Amino acid sequence: MATVFTCQSGPNHVSSKVNNIRHAEIVIPRYIFLGFILLGFAVLISNIPRAIQLFFPVKYNLGLFGKLGAEHFSLDVRQTGIAPRIRHNIPINPDIKKEAVAALHIALDLKEQKKTDKALRVLQHAIKLDPYHADILIAYGELVEEFESDIVTADLMYNRALVVSPQHKQALENTLRTKPIVEEIDQKRFNRIDKKRDRLYKVPSNHPGLRRAKQEAYFSHIYHTNAIEGNTLTLSQTRAIVETRIAVGGKSLAEQNEVLGLDAALSYINSTLLGIGQLTLDDLLEIHRRVLGFVDPTEAGRFRKTQVFVGDFEPPPPEDLQYLMDQFIEWLNSEETITLHPIELAALAHYKLVIIHPFYDGNGRTSRLLMNLILMQAGFPPVSIEVEDRYRYYESLETANNGDVRPFIRFIAECTERTVDEFLISTLEGSSLQVLNRTNRDRVILLEKDEDL
Repeated sequence: MATVFTCQSGPNHVSSKVNNIRHAEIVIPRYIFLGFILLGFAVLISNIPRAIQLFFPVKYNLGLFGKLGAEHFSLDVRQTGIAPRIRHNIPINPDIKKEAVAALHIALDLKEQKKTDKALRVLQHAIKLDPYHADILIAYGELVEEFESDIVTADLMYNRALVVSPQHKQALENTLRTKPIVEEIDQKRFNRIDKKRDRLYKVPSNHPGLRRAKQEAYFSHIYHTNAIEGNTLTLSQTRAIVETRIAVGGKSLAEQNEVLGLDAALSYINSTLLGIGQLTLDDLLEIHRRVLGFVDPTEAGRFRKTQVFVGDFEPPPPEDLQYLMDQFIEWLNSEETITLHPIELAALAHYKLVIIHPFYDGNGRTSRLLMNLILMQAGFPPVSIEVEDRYRYYESLETANNGDVRPFIRFIAECTERTVDEFLISTLEGSSLQVLNRTNRDRVILLEKDEDL
């Protein structure tokens, strides 16, 4: 069949064909027309909840978690706030639950037989099978409290049981017993770290060992905070990039740009933000702008516009970020935070910002920089969460997501004390300080009359 515009036909023939096409009626079958109407109606109905949320936003509670050692932290958004922590836990198979309960009974029998080591191992296996079984958690907590005198771990187990079952009688009784002891242990650690920080104050700023320690801490933070996120550059390669600005062969430009971004962010913090009183949202966005500026300039210094997912955690939707971040900054500068120890405040600020997850990328790096800004403003050196501790770091964040933020605060306190110890060790010439060598990378300064180590 010939096409409409054909070279073989005369001009009149072509003209008549064109006119017929112009005046032809377009007939749409009725069922297709109704289908389009129904589809549009369905889209409208599905977006009504989002429209309501847009014009009447949900006000999440960004209130303070409470002091270290406070009541157990419920998963209720109204209590721990931050943002809606939507989790997608895989249901536990009923057979696995039965196996966990059977392991609990075996462990209790072993405990009666005074075979505590075997009982502990069986209960650890039971917890792996069913980490949300209150009786298993309580049994394990009581065992480590009685036979290992590990009050902190026992208290953690009791609080995890209360998250699962808030009215569990045995868990409530046990926490009443362990809570004051754990509070005292935590406060002693804070006091010990403060004494070490004050001792560091007495070291002259021109001390060669101290100057070298500061320089090494700078490169160490860039290396470790990138390595935690999966960056494969070594410490020496990281240092070379910062000092020479020359690319390293065999490594991606993205990884090397991450180094330059953190260098720019740390320089900005040291030169601009250390002396200020209150932090603003613009200050935080400027930190992120430098963190991501060399990697993804289009997303640097701005909130994400899409929903993201982090494992089984779903951060808040993008339309809620402005309100949540405003509330976060308000909390950060509030009078409530004055009563917190700087390490506790730094850890909580880190956790809150990670949970809000306001950026498309760079949330962890920005949170760790914010943590260090708070610590440095309180007189502490910059703290590195070392890549060797990545599992413990994420595990403590997961525990915080499950309702108890105190293990994360203790983890940050441990990292802070280790950093202060490293600075003090670098100035040991002629000092009376004693060093306890636990491991090659974990040397601890012993203070006078220090009974806690």
